[in-house]
Amino acid sequence: MRSSSSGPGLPAGMSCRQARERAQRVLADCDAPSAVVTDVLTVVSELVANAIRHAGGVTGFDVHHRAGRITIEVSDHSLRLPHARPHAPSTPGRFGWRLVKALAPTVFIRFRRGGKTVTAALPLHAPHP
Repeated sequence: MRSSSSGPGLPAGMSCRQARERAQRVLADCDAPSAVVTDVLTVVSELVANAIRHAGGVTGFDVHHRAGRITIEVSDHSLRLPHARPHAPSTPGRFGWRLVKALAPTVFIRFRRGGKTVTAALPLHAPHP
């Protein structure tokens, strides 16, 4: 089953709150466990915030579930690769990309004319320890 929150290339100027709300609707449709919801919403927030802060804004957003995975795609205007910034105790933030990579087992980047799309995928049901 596939459930999607928006089409490709939409919506320009999306905020973190709007992205989380769309993701929550998709997660509710697939009855995701609360731990997965927390991880997905964290990844959505970080990817969208990074696009806004470092990449000229969001040019596209999609979140969907299929084959036991939740996939998040955030497009932006930048051709620069995301990277982990050095830790600086006196500077807020600087942990977003590390957090995305820690929570999402699959992360990749596709470049396109005028920007890139960062895709992160998480299992719908977390493996039992």
